[in-house]
Amino acid sequence: METENYANGTIETWTPLEVAEAYSQNRIILIDVRTPQEYMFEHVEGVLLAPMSFFHPEHLPSQQDKPIVLHCGSGIRSGRIARMCIDAGIGKIAHMGGGFGSWKASGLPYIGTDVSSGAPKRMKQET
Repeated sequence: METENYANGTIETWTPLEVAEAYSQNRIILIDVRTPQEYMFEHVEGVLLAPMSFFHPEHLPSQQDKPIVLHCGSGIRSGRIARMCIDAGIGKIAHMGGGFGSWKASGLPYIGTDVSSGAPKRMKQET
């Protein structure tokens, strides 16, 4: 995990493996900030969706029990949202470096779309 300190808060950048481990142990809240269309096509099973275009830091759940980790497709949007959270007074927030693309490249499981039927399907990339 990398840490960036700002005058008004801290942004952590987690690797997909760190996120997967913490998520599987129910130690974090994972929030996808991609579009609903991107989420529908493929996503991490069970993650919350808060699209960047409708995102409001004040509507985030409390981090009292679990830290929040944001993710997008590449890490760019989640990094922007993390900075938005810090600017809004949230003292500490995390995002996943490399985004969902890195999650898949790491061979981690996700929900994709079966191309033959259009139905959701559990998937895992080969590394």
